[in-house]
Amino acid sequence: MGLIITPIYAALLGLVFVVLSLRTIHIRRKNKIAVGDGSHSQLQRAMRVHANFAEYTPIAIILVGFVESLKYNTIIIHILLSTFLLGRIVHAYGMSRINEDFRFRVFGMIMTFNLITVSSALIIFKSLMGI
Repeated sequence: MGLIITPIYAALLGLVFVVLSLRTIHIRRKNKIAVGDGSHSQLQRAMRVHANFAEYTPIAIILVGFVESLKYNTIIIHILLSTFLLGRIVHAYGMSRINEDFRFRVFGMIMTFNLITVSSALIIFKSLMGI
């Protein structure tokens, strides 16, 4: 049987990506900035939040997809992906604020790095143990 859990979280993360995209588009339209950031700090932040999400989410989904395909316990998969989803939302919230509270951003990055590290370790462990 194929992946069951990872696609659900990938879809939820896809919806978050759309929200971040629409937020960036809204700021662009409101400020009449078609290309670039126009040195507009709110747009710069929206663009970086969107880009940061786009940079980390694919590798996270790929790694957890491999973990799931290696038949790890479903609870592990849910823990990895739910903390990643929460971390990305909290990170986006924190990073979006002009008067940023770095605790949100740091929490999000810790959750992201934890997912990447733990998933990588689980994959390496199973591979070295000969599955």
